[in-house]
Parts: sequence; structure tokens; C-alpha cells
Amino acid sequence: MNKLLQTTIAGSLPKPAWLATPGQLWAPWLLEGEALAEGWRDAVRLVLRDQERAGIDIVTDGEQTRRHFVTTFIENLEGVDFEHRKTVRIRDRYDADVPMVVGTVARAHPVYVDGARFLRAETDRKLKFTLPGPMTMVDTLFDAHYGSREKLAWAFAEILNDEALALEAAGIDVIQFDEPAFNVYFDEVADWGVRTLERAARGLACTTAVHICYGYGIKANVDWKKTLGGEWRQYERTFPLLAQSSIKQVSLECANSHVPIELIGLLTGKDVLVGAIDVATDRVETPEAVAATLRAALKHVPAERLYPCTNCGMVPLAREVARGKLAALGAGAALVRAELGAGG
Repeated sequence: MNKLLQTTIAGSLPKPAWLATPGQLWAPWLLEGEALAEGWRDAVRLVLRDQERAGIDIVTDGEQTRRHFVTTFIENLEGVDFEHRKTVRIRDRYDADVPMVVGTVARAHPVYVDGARFLRAETDRKLKFTLPGPMTMVDTLFDAHYGSREKLAWAFAEILNDEALALEAAGIDVIQFDEPAFNVYFDEVADWGVRTLERAARGLACTTAVHICYGYGIKANVDWKKTLGGEWRQYERTFPLLAQSSIKQVSLECANSHVPIELIGLLTGKDVLVGAIDVATDRVETPEAVAATLRAALKHVPAERLYPCTNCGMVPLAREVARGKLAALGAGAALVRAELGAGG
């Protein structure tokens, strides 16, 4: 029997200060050449140990080799111009200077596969690897070629599928596509978002997941949340569609949010990765607070389908804060596991 309440994280963890400037998205690398490559390897080892010590069951590379969860992947594709940028509105929330799609997008070589092989060699635990989802990739670019968000998304879905299949072959157990855009563009999610996501996951025998959240704990996202009122019901639009999809797991934001917990009941038949750690605060949760979130979720999701997780990535946080939150996640899950008679 599989262990109940297997813990995992949304993906990213803070980088060491010698690798990149702490607390900053798109932070430039502070090393170059072989020193940078060695720094990446060392940083991955460090975050693996942090997760293992905290009792995280399904671990990640903490996205230590990426400046950004979307654009680092795009940097490795053909058809995208990073020299001539345009300012666009990201998820109707904040402006950013982004690269331009100027031709047919293509993957000329594997992007993260070497990193996945290294990761597999460094731990015996189950491994999750994250990729940006097609819609979120589209929303992080200026399109000067396709003239259609949907057409560009389908092109990205094929590229992502090639990368995902290669990651699976490298020994990855869970491949997660990050789609925060699903919480914003509801009509597009219904029209083509879920279908392009399924195309990205086509043919995978490993576990597939999609992560949908309210964003990193940065000011633009925190300010946006303040406009959403007393109840955040965005998931109500997307969960029924995902329940009917071929994606096996759904990762969502729950801790310290205004998401009605009963909405996770819409994910019938799916594994639910319940965010029990708030990434928008430096306050470290107690194990009991984590356990309380999990107990509430268990009223709507069977224990064998519940995976304690973080709300989102933790890259903007201080390393000691992230370590504390990892420990709280592991300890809180152990409390509830014991209550279920399933051991610590």
C-alpha cells in the first residue's frame, strides 16, 4: 500500500546567495562558465537535502537552474527573440518586458534532461519536475508571428510534450505543468487551454499534474488578491473541466486563502495537491496549522488522493524561511497521518 499523505512542493525553492540575488525574480546569475554549472549542481544538492530532512516525499530540483519558471525554458527554443522585447501585461496583473515570438517556435535540443538525469542520480525519492504550461507560456511573450494565442499554445504543447517524454525517460516520476493563467482566462481555458495541456502530456506513463495558483508572494499578486473579495471562486470555473481531463493531479492554493475548501470536491477522481503552506508570508506555519488545513481538505478528498503541498513556489523567500516551511509541511502531514493510523 502506498504511503498516505505523501508530501511534495509546487516546485521552486530559494537559491543560495552565492548563485543569484535572493528574493528577486529573474535574478541574474552571479557565476559564469563552469563555475556556474558547478554552482547549479551544488544548489540542487542543497535543496534536495533540505527536502529530505523535512520529510518531503516527492522532491524537486527547486528550479535552481532557472532564472524564471517560464522564460528559462523559452530561452532554449528557436523562433523567439530575446534581444528586442515588448512590454506586455502579465495575467492582467503587472507589466513586464518580455521576448518576442518572431518565427516558428521549435525545440532544437533537450532543455532540462541533463538536469533531470543529475537529479535522479542524487536521490532515491520520487521526483517531480516542473514545466510551464502552454497557456502560461503564451501569456509570458509578445507574439509577432502566429497572430493567435491558441495557435501558439498548440505549438508550445507539442514542444512541451517532446521535453516531457524525455524527462520521463530520464527517470522523473511526476511531470507538472504550471498554469497560473488558468485562474485568469476562463473562456480560453474552456476553449483550448485544457486541450493544449492534455496535448503537452500526451503519451506520458508517469504521473501528470497541473499547478494552478494565485501566484508568488510578490506585491503584484498580493495586491491582486485584495481585489478578489471574501471568496476566491476562480477554481469553480476550471476544476470541472480538469476533472474530465486526462491529467492525473491538480495542485492548488489553499492555505491562508479565501478559496472555499469545498471546491476541491469538484476534482472527483483526481489526486489533489492541497497547498497547506502560504508562500506570501515570511511567517512559518506550525505543524498544527498545516494539519488543520489537511483535516479540512479530507472532508472533501479521500486520504489516498490527498497530497500535502505548498501554495506556490518559494523562490522569493529567504532560505531559512523556506526550510522552516518545509519542516512544517512534513511535520503537519505526519500528525494527520498518525491520526489516520497510517504512521508518521
